[in-house]
Amino acid sequence: MDETKFLARQFETNRPHLRAIAYRMLGSLSEAEDAVQESWLKLSRADVEGVANLGGWLTTVVARVCLDHLRRRRSRREEPLEPDEPELPAGPEADPEHEAAMADAVGLALLVVLQTLAPAERVAFVLHDMFDLPFDEIAPILGRTPATTRQLASRARRRVQGAPRTPDVDLARRRQIVDAFLAASRGGRFEDLLAVLDPGIVVRPDAAAVRAGAPGEIRGADAVARFFLGRATGARPALVDGAVGAVVAPQGRLFLALGFTIEDGWITAIEAIADPERLRRLDLAIL
Repeated sequence: MDETKFLARQFETNRPHLRAIAYRMLGSLSEAEDAVQESWLKLSRADVEGVANLGGWLTTVVARVCLDHLRRRRSRREEPLEPDEPELPAGPEADPEHEAAMADAVGLALLVVLQTLAPAERVAFVLHDMFDLPFDEIAPILGRTPATTRQLASRARRRVQGAPRTPDVDLARRRQIVDAFLAASRGGRFEDLLAVLDPGIVVRPDAAAVRAGAPGEIRGADAVARFFLGRATGARPALVDGAVGAVVAPQGRLFLALGFTIEDGWITAIEAIADPERLRRLDLAIL
């Protein structure tokens, strides 16, 4: 009982912080409260004796709860409707001063923009840009590498800051590069593969991909080209969390996703994802 009371006090200390995170991610006070309450239920059932930073642990939990909620919300939409209006913090049980401060701090315009972001982009942006979490702490929440998480936050930041809508052109160019990579791999054209690979390229397969037969990390254009030579016969270009990538889905069953990092017209990194849970959390669209 004493331990439960201690955890409850610690949770109440962290509640305002968790509520602020959830509200920015979900744009709804009631849903934010539900997410915070779910994080309490997870805390009350978890063994946290070895957790050195309970606040960080709770931040991770509430972020994952919000991410799951955003993905469910996205999957339920059957039509491309305008973003829902954010729910203003209000209510008979709320503290008016606190709610007004929260509304002012977030801003309705920002909440509207945030609701146009893909779930992973929104989580990466909110946790990094608004709560200063480092990318290596956000990456496990999203099931991504720190480099990919940085890209997600960067794309979100451009949207939030109202950057000119040039990504469509950029997306088309990246699609050309990925298509060239896949075609060269299928055709066994070594020199054509080298033509799109940065000399310092690195390929990082996850543990599931390694168990399925992929080697560990591969570095250098020559080694990467030799590995992929003739291997992409079943790969199809796809949007992977909004970025151009590729998937392998024999008989409609998703087996592998490839995320490409492209800089200055070169493929500088490839992430191979085969873990079923990580694949389930990806936002994918076949091109």
